[in-house]
Amino acid sequence: KCRSKGLISPSLPTVPMEAEGFKEQGNAFYVKKDYAEAFNFYTKAIDLCPKNASYYGNRAATLMMLSRYREALEDSQQAVRLDDTFMKGHMREGKCHLLLGNAMAASRCFQKVQELEPENSQVQQELKSAESILEFERLAEISFEKRDFRMVVFCMDRALQSASACHRFKVLKAECLALLGRYPEAQSVASDILRMDSTNGDALYVRGLCLYYEDCIDKAVQFFVQALRMAPDHEKARLACRNAKALKAKKEEGNKAFKEGSYEEAYDLYSEALTIDPNNIKTNAKLYCNRATVGSKLNKLDQAIEDCTKAIKLDETYIKAYMRRAQCYMDTEQYEEAVRDYEKVYQTEKTKEHKSLLKNAQLELKKSKRKDYYKVLGVEKNATEDEIKKAYRKRALMHHPDRHSGASAEVQKEEEKKFKEVGEAFTVLSDPKKKSRYDSGHDLEDDDMNMGLFH
Repeated sequence: KCRSKGLISPSLPTVPMEAEGFKEQGNAFYVKKDYAEAFNFYTKAIDLCPKNASYYGNRAATLMMLSRYREALEDSQQAVRLDDTFMKGHMREGKCHLLLGNAMAASRCFQKVQELEPENSQVQQELKSAESILEFERLAEISFEKRDFRMVVFCMDRALQSASACHRFKVLKAECLALLGRYPEAQSVASDILRMDSTNGDALYVRGLCLYYEDCIDKAVQFFVQALRMAPDHEKARLACRNAKALKAKKEEGNKAFKEGSYEEAYDLYSEALTIDPNNIKTNAKLYCNRATVGSKLNKLDQAIEDCTKAIKLDETYIKAYMRRAQCYMDTEQYEEAVRDYEKVYQTEKTKEHKSLLKNAQLELKKSKRKDYYKVLGVEKNATEDEIKKAYRKRALMHHPDRHSGASAEVQKEEEKKFKEVGEAFTVLSDPKKKSRYDSGHDLEDDDMNMGLFH
């Protein structure tokens, strides 16, 4: 069973004794927690006696302490191949399978331990751990199908408590973190895996996915290509790569059409781009905002407001979308909404430009709430002096108290009020200075100042 190091064989018992000596030295280093040295001596023992199950068992235990679980698994499997009754070998094999996330294989090993030692209490706990991992895997699969990514992250966190070395669970967790928009966490998990296994296609895919969702499409494509090089059958990486390229191309086509003034075409191209990947929140927010810009150029103001709202729903920090929506609100005379959006913008970025836009919206809001003298006289805002005079005469006659002397007291009161409003309107609009101040809103500023005197 054991090998001699020399050409001339010494008496057989000396080789096992030498191997046993190496094993004892390995044990001493193991007790001191010097696992690297323990590994070296157990390896020397194995080199001399490659058919000794306990040596593989000891080296497996050392490899587990060094977190080299795949190698530990191989040694444990070799140990039980050499001695199927080696309980510790089966136990270690099961533990390695468990740590690597192979719960079914782990259960088989632990059942073998139960056969060999029915009273073993530790194995009961390990079997429960294996069962709970299988349950969390099952629940995660259902949750992923339902797009309940938070639940998948929860399940993987629980599974990783027992299967801390399982790259599969870590990658699924990282993918769901990316789908939840928690990119730094997802990047961190994927990077940890790549440090240990630089060829892991799943981790490369997740790195690409984070970049893709952060609108760094060119860099993302590089990672997807790398993932496909490592794992040519990686369907998710292939689909993501195709989507990333299609999204970039369609968005660029839309931008080109917009710059050339082909607004209808740009609108259609942005609409097509929005159907490519509903999960890409950041890029889709930009596409909605771009389409809103085109919509406002095409005078589709309600549609533009709707698109800005969709962009903001996807990315609440998207200042450009608030700015675009506020302008559309101004153009549709929805001043309260415009003020609300400009306030949000100014709170986020206190620039002179934003302050000016907010002040202007507030002024327009005040103007919209006062009496509309043009409406009172029934004329357009660009009416001439003559048109204003004619309108005044017509309205003054219409609401003159003498004309309604036979009406009820209620009607008389209403007509008198309207007659006064007509006079008020004419007083302001027939005087160029007053009209100018009214049009610009300066009269409102005067009111504010006068009110300030009485605070």
